[in-house]
Amino acid sequence: MEFLAYHRDRPGSMPLRSALIEAHWSYMDGFAEQLIARGPTFDEATDTVTGSVHIVDLPDPAAARAFAFDEPNYQAGAYRDVLLRRWTNTLGRTMWDHPDLMTEEAPRSLILALGEGDPADLTPPPTHKPHLIAYGPLLADDGTTWLGTAAILDTPDPTTAHTLLTPTAYATVEVHSWAPGGRR
Repeated sequence: MEFLAYHRDRPGSMPLRSALIEAHWSYMDGFAEQLIARGPTFDEATDTVTGSVHIVDLPDPAAARAFAFDEPNYQAGAYRDVLLRRWTNTLGRTMWDHPDLMTEEAPRSLILALGEGDPADLTPPPTHKPHLIAYGPLLADDGTTWLGTAAILDTPDPTTAHTLLTPTAYATVEVHSWAPGGRR
């Protein structure tokens, strides 16, 4: 089962996150084989870290909750909240399969679109597919109830990221600047 965990930073938590960087990386090293994508999000105007996204393949919702809430930054209080949802890897690959991801600096975005009702955007739009790093529906723990869509993509700006999804299908759409995470 695949899950998306988005940890939102508590304001002013960067010194704490910096102090815990090795503990965070060591924790994530334990999930290296299960990770589909990972990395920090940023406030584009100030280049301040605003959160951290991890997409991971785990056995069940209990394992996903343990993954999200045992994370060292969460345990130390660096995060203000966590969005944790089932997710489906419609691309069938990891971020490490994306060409030039770790070697090329490019503007990238995380899109978190929350909806309800009839599912939308279950498959990636063909026009954006070459730019997608991760894409899939957000689901309830039952694995069938649609709650939205999440994507990571190469994009020049948030406006372009908004064109990826059907705007009327979502109650809210967040676009965050994103960078690939992990040890360099």
